[in-house]
Amino acid sequence: MARMAEAKFTMPHIGHEEHLCYLENVRYIDSNLEEYKKLVRNPKFVCRRCGRAAAKAENLCDPEAL
Repeated sequence: MARMAEAKFTMPHIGHEEHLCYLENVRYIDSNLEEYKKLVRNPKFVCRRCGRAAAKAENLCDPEAL
């Protein structure tokens, strides 16, 4: 069987690996539920792209204060 080349994955912007939409895509919540809860507890910002809410702006791609 021929070996498949690894797909190259690039982040859409700097810091995306800390954003809730990315964490959802990599199923972070499955093994880190308590840590995820800390990110969303007492939300102060909402993402204008995906609609998720977070306590800190740096955990969203396009944050807007609530």
